[in-house]
Amino acid sequence: MSVVAAFLVPGSPLPYVRRDNPPWGALADAMDKAGESLAAAQPDTLVVYSTQWIAVLDQLWQTRPHLVDVHVDENWHEYGELPFDITIDTELAEAAVTATNEAGIKSKGVDYDKFPIDTGTIVASKFLNPGDERKLVITSNNVYHDWEMTQTLGRLAAEQAGALGRKIAVVGVGGLSGSYFRHNIEISEDRIASESEDAWNRRILELMEQGDLAALQEQCPAYAAEARVDMGFKHFAFLLGALGGKFSGATVHGYGPLHGAGGAVVELKL
Repeated sequence: MSVVAAFLVPGSPLPYVRRDNPPWGALADAMDKAGESLAAAQPDTLVVYSTQWIAVLDQLWQTRPHLVDVHVDENWHEYGELPFDITIDTELAEAAVTATNEAGIKSKGVDYDKFPIDTGTIVASKFLNPGDERKLVITSNNVYHDWEMTQTLGRLAAEQAGALGRKIAVVGVGGLSGSYFRHNIEISEDRIASESEDAWNRRILELMEQGDLAALQEQCPAYAAEARVDMGFKHFAFLLGALGGKFSGATVHGYGPLHGAGGAVVELKL
């Protein structure tokens, strides 16, 4: 099997740029644990699907061999910059472009200097690939792709990795419930904005821990709608596709608030 590890992680920069704040620091600690687990699995490449890289026309795949720059998040810019240094597995990325086009999903590679890299991808790379030791494949979240098509993207990426003999860690970057506090808060007292959304998050995380795929497939549409889940929870769909629609359970390394929204660091058991 080409997939040796799989993770669901939040794309918010808050755990990285304000680790000193206890609610966000707990998620940073969880990300560190996930990074240790990923390193132990010894993947060749990380395949990253981030809800924050928005596309509306084609499915995009980053094919620039080396990406170095400094990013400032659009929403949390006051907390500082996000420098990054990312090396791309261009062979696997280009194979994914070819495979997705052949499957009828219009795709293309992106090979431009200074092309913007989204916050979620950078944050995931910082925590899960410290020292930038491993190459990445980065693909976009096309807003017109539904759950099934996103699963197909994950499946095709994993198949191409297998064809090239790559061991990959698949990373779905995105949040859980999506109700943010839109007013100033005391950040040390951050919490999930809605009790009902908190309950939904915990229910879905429990089903992941149990590996109850039937219940997850049944409940995710309602969860996405009622808890305002980040991009319809398509980052989880990408993981399911890459895993062939199955996993045996999960370890929730951390769950908590991100200015009212929900975030979790989850390692799926293969």
